[in-house]
Amino acid sequence: MKKYLKYIIFILIVIVLIIGLRVKKEDYLKGKYNIEINIENYGSMYLELDADTAPITVTNFVNLVKNKFYDGLTIHRVVSGFMIQGGQSSSEMVDTIKGEFSENGVKNDISHKRGVISMARVSGDNNSASSQFFIMHEDDPSLDGSYAAFGHVTKGIEIVDEIVKDVAKYGDENGILPLENQPKINYIKMVEKD
Repeated sequence: MKKYLKYIIFILIVIVLIIGLRVKKEDYLKGKYNIEINIENYGSMYLELDADTAPITVTNFVNLVKNKFYDGLTIHRVVSGFMIQGGQSSSEMVDTIKGEFSENGVKNDISHKRGVISMARVSGDNNSASSQFFIMHEDDPSLDGSYAAFGHVTKGIEIVDEIVKDVAKYGDENGILPLENQPKINYIKMVEKD
């Protein structure tokens, strides 16, 4: 019986840990978080993320950043006067999250103005955002209420302008760039506020 008692205790510990992780998954971040996005040949942009407005989105994004998910990915879509988009990975599946915007029953007052970061999603599926994000090149309030904006550029917005100027011309009708023209994300990391 003593021999089996060790196994029973081990199994109980595993069950408690699994249940604990599930509960923890619902513990979303609160407050403001700062990140640095470094793009090869362009330099760094600094952004402030707002977990008070979009806790699910910010928690998801911060977890991906901490796991270095974005390091080495690219900016794969660029539309002049609209936005630059990155964070697409064909090799890893990422869980989808609830869209935090009014069309989906969530209050979100962050307007899609120049420098705002928001989550990309599949058209017609409010809960399909995962890892892809976009940063606004110019204001577009038509996105308000339909996409989960979750922060803004605090320094380095000129990098968005430079990327648009350099590569938007290579995009197809949707702004998708050929691989050789996609600016590389060297890294995205958490930083302390200046």
